[in-house]
Amino acid sequence: MSDFNDRRDLSEKEFSFQQKHSFEVEARTCKLYGLWIAEKLGLDGADAETYARTVVEANLEEPGFEDVLRKVCADLDQKGLAYNMVDLYDQLDESLSQARIQLSKS
Repeated sequence: MSDFNDRRDLSEKEFSFQQKHSFEVEARTCKLYGLWIAEKLGLDGADAETYARTVVEANLEEPGFEDVLRKVCADLDQKGLAYNMVDLYDQLDESLSQARIQLSKS
């Protein structure tokens, strides 16, 4: 019976690790993406970091990145900046790749 309990405990720990890692990857992705958008908005330094945090927070609204895209599109629209959705999706994919690389090294 202890083998079963050991396997169950190991499975629970593995699931917990995977959930935590997925959350960290999404948060890092949104931060990197937020910094890229901040540059488009003309923000730098502490203002860019603050903006990136708002992008991370926007991602907590629903699963996936659609909430992030809605936020950044609204922010770009508010500034009157033109954008291409393909470019926004491409950069989001690039941010996701970079986040995975960065977190695999830590």
